[in-house]
Amino acid sequence: MKNRRRPHTLIVGGTHGIGRAVVRQFLSEGHILSVIGRRRPPESRRANARHYSVELTDAARLSAALRECIRRDGPLSNLVFLQRFRGEGDPWQGELDVSLTATRNIIEGLRRHFARGITGAIVIVCSNSSRLVADEQPVGYHAAKAALWQMARWYAVALGPRGIRVNCVTPGTVLKAESREFYLRNKPLQRLYRQITPLGRMGTTEEIAGVIAFLCSPAASFVTGQDIAVDGGLSLLWQESVARKAAGLTHPGSSKSKLKR
Repeated sequence: MKNRRRPHTLIVGGTHGIGRAVVRQFLSEGHILSVIGRRRPPESRRANARHYSVELTDAARLSAALRECIRRDGPLSNLVFLQRFRGEGDPWQGELDVSLTATRNIIEGLRRHFARGITGAIVIVCSNSSRLVADEQPVGYHAAKAALWQMARWYAVALGPRGIRVNCVTPGTVLKAESREFYLRNKPLQRLYRQITPLGRMGTTEEIAGVIAFLCSPAASFVTGQDIAVDGGLSLLWQESVARKAAGLTHPGSSKSKLKR
């Protein structure tokens, strides 16, 4: 039976890392959740959460899953995208298909299925690779993330008259359940992040989830077309400044250098 009392949120890619934290965040706020992912997260076994296992590149099965999602739990309040390409094959085409084409197909398939009388929200989790180069990631990842940001801006304008807000969240490096042990055991890496990040530490998946929840809440009812960086201020720094901090060097014109004279 369709639930019209509690908000219905669809999370795409909510099976690990930041996605699982987002699932937990919305469950704690009493949302009805639909989660699309390749594997089932433990949280999706809760009474008010449903999991749909479907390949995002399979347009027919994806469309069927979206119809079933709306049929079972009613119109959407929020739609959150966290997916990325993790399969085999051509990484260029894979990134474009999973990050861009699937996002467009889902938005187009659901744009008329948001609940009436409320301000709906779409949040796309992006990356600093949309404007900077991360040499550990392939070119397709960079191209897809850059295009996602412009796609969000386009849909913010196109869907605004329907009362649907569209925003991006760009996380920095965060402590995820899958990588927490690696970072916590790596003392030099911890010191590096303390040194180069204005807030002096790494972030957590819960902090990213909190910002996503804010953008989906009535408190953000007049915010659309924005990209919110959640990285402790690291993206504010010029690359040369970050490199100097990492190397323990100071610029001859810096205030710290002048204080030492």
